[in-house]
Amino acid sequence: MTLSYQKFIRLGIILSTLLLFSACTNVRYNNVHYDTKRKITTVSAIDSAEQNKILALQKAIMSLGPNIDPKEASFVAREAVMYPKVLANQYGLVSPPLLQNVLVNYGYRKNGLCWQWTRDMGKQLGKKPLRTLDFHHAVAFRRNYWKEHNTLAVSAKGDTVSNSIILDPWRNSGILFWSRVKDDKEYPWVKFTN
Repeated sequence: MTLSYQKFIRLGIILSTLLLFSACTNVRYNNVHYDTKRKITTVSAIDSAEQNKILALQKAIMSLGPNIDPKEASFVAREAVMYPKVLANQYGLVSPPLLQNVLVNYGYRKNGLCWQWTRDMGKQLGKKPLRTLDFHHAVAFRRNYWKEHNTLAVSAKGDTVSNSIILDPWRNSGILFWSRVKDDKEYPWVKFTN
């Protein structure tokens, strides 16, 4: 049996409504703000889990190459962990991420798709000129409507996506997921090309 376009749309609306009223939770982070003057994320209190995540990510970024500037690694790690929470608040985020996608695609939210996280994270992290690090737009399952996923990746200056660390805030609704590209078993990341 094949579904007609109208039946497919109705099924999507029904499933979206069920998701909306069953497992939906609004996401709000009250301890973060964006300082427009200094162009950084400010935090009223960083808990030990966030601090440990920042330090672990900083260490991982430092391991990308022998010439990584510790100050650059520190800046990227801190912003990569904390700035997604600012974006989540700006996006009016709901969880799970697929529900946010439905809301954006139906016009109930403006932002929150994975490529929008990538764009906005790239803008924020790109505001500070970095000598030892590069950012990449990484994609998995390109042009597969149901599976395509985009994220930002950081590498040593001049290195490739395959030797980078992905910075994925979409996956956990504003809580940064990061790993070496080769260690991410869920997505086969490559450099985004048109």
